[in-house]
Amino acid sequence: MSFLEIDRRPGAVADACAVILLAAVTVIAALTFSDYGLGWDDFTHSQYGDLLYNYFSSGLTQRKVFSFVNLYYYGGGFDLLAASLAKAMPFVDVFDIRRLLGALVGVGGFFIVWRIGRRLAGPWGGFAAMALLMICPLFYGHIFMNVKDAPFAVAVAGVLYATVRAFDEFPNPSPRTVTLFGLSLGLAIGTRVMGLMCGVFIFAAIGFLLVTEVRHLGLKAALKRCLGFTGLLALGLPLAYFVLGILWPWGVAEPLNPLVALKYYSNFWEVPWREMFEGRPILVPDMPRSYVPTLFSVQMPELFLGLALAGAAGAVVSALFGRDTPAKRARLVLIVTAAFFPVLLTVTARPVVYNGIRHFVFVTPALALLGGVAASWLWEKAQRLPRLAQGAVAAAFLVGLAMPAAAFRNLHPYEYTYYNHLAGGIQGADSKFMLDYWGLAFKQATEELDEYVEQHRRSLPQGRKLRVAVCGPYFAAAAELGPRYETTYDSSNADFYLRLGEFYCADVKAPTLVKIEREGVTYATVYDVRGRPFPSVFAAGQ
Repeated sequence: MSFLEIDRRPGAVADACAVILLAAVTVIAALTFSDYGLGWDDFTHSQYGDLLYNYFSSGLTQRKVFSFVNLYYYGGGFDLLAASLAKAMPFVDVFDIRRLLGALVGVGGFFIVWRIGRRLAGPWGGFAAMALLMICPLFYGHIFMNVKDAPFAVAVAGVLYATVRAFDEFPNPSPRTVTLFGLSLGLAIGTRVMGLMCGVFIFAAIGFLLVTEVRHLGLKAALKRCLGFTGLLALGLPLAYFVLGILWPWGVAEPLNPLVALKYYSNFWEVPWREMFEGRPILVPDMPRSYVPTLFSVQMPELFLGLALAGAAGAVVSALFGRDTPAKRARLVLIVTAAFFPVLLTVTARPVVYNGIRHFVFVTPALALLGGVAASWLWEKAQRLPRLAQGAVAAAFLVGLAMPAAAFRNLHPYEYTYYNHLAGGIQGADSKFMLDYWGLAFKQATEELDEYVEQHRRSLPQGRKLRVAVCGPYFAAAAELGPRYETTYDSSNADFYLRLGEFYCADVKAPTLVKIEREGVTYATVYDVRGRPFPSVFAAGQ
């Protein structure tokens, strides 16, 4: 078969566009991963990775990993892999390894969503789903530095892919599909115990399939087919348990440990703090039920949000009244449940929520898939229109992609702080919501402070380290600053004050040396506070 013949296959243009887009984003990620600063969790997670490495390299005898803060309640596959790579490449900074590894995991998520979308809605649906996920700040902005939620989102996407494949092969999923199912389920639960929620998504779809088949085949035949299908999928559970044990050894140290972890995280385990929501600092256990839906509505790009909601409505209608086979309609139930059940559960149960909606990164692949379904349906309808109208539809989609992409470029490397036009962008959101809650801006702020110190070193204190008072991720600041500085919370004898641009940090009247801004919003500031002691790095009442 010649290249030209391949090029004429249905969907070849869409697939080519998807491959080009995926390659372009991969190159961008490879060129920019080192721009992302360290956040609150980087050090503890790198230590957790080292302990996991020691546990396995010692023949399972060094068991300190089973008591390290509370991280043993999480899986540490990402941390273990990063630590292993750091041991193999000691000449490379471990945090550069972690950022690049996060980028590669994120690219894997884009690829998985493309393949799922292609199965659900054809080549253009797959392209659209992947493109929508790429403009999702909650996904793209977190893949570089959120080592818990972003890998978990990719693992959940893997479960969705394997389950969609299984429904496509109903009632006899192939050994390859069952293997993929076990592998991805083990990755999901082994990354975060919340992966158990995938069972809800799967059984909702199987329950729908059973009810639908009963209407056509009768109870006995439908039950036999669904039980056989479920039993074949269950053959992947031993593999899932094995993978879980590698990623999360504490999770298999005792049979009930995953349930212990689930119970632990169902109750808030820390001293409550306040976060800004809708213009008010609120204790995180007291956040209103509207917290997650509100943040989704103001942080998702308009195109992503509109197509995801339209796709959800269309998927429900197609599942209930469509002409596809019951198994193919069950795929839509799977995706809708994965997208909305976690949000509805949070609104209903009202657990403690904080750090924006970073704990909900794992629903974004499903939302993007629903958007891809809607985009594919709209494009199919557009094919009946004149070519000029078709061009207008395509142009509207591309503009909808380009607008958040341009905003990402302006915000880089703080893409995760994006807010849409409903919130007035980051300028409108600054006084109402948290922006750089990870503290990534400290990287750029400390680099510029270091430049200032180099230029003025003769006028600065000699014979000792320069003292920097910090409000924000303390250990990240210490690492970014390096050995010539001493970080402290003591504001009375500091030379400089490094302040994150959030409401809980005290403002001071002192010369400004560095200001990190995006679109007029301050993300971090460095003040010269020599001879200007101030009461605290924290704002009054914090």
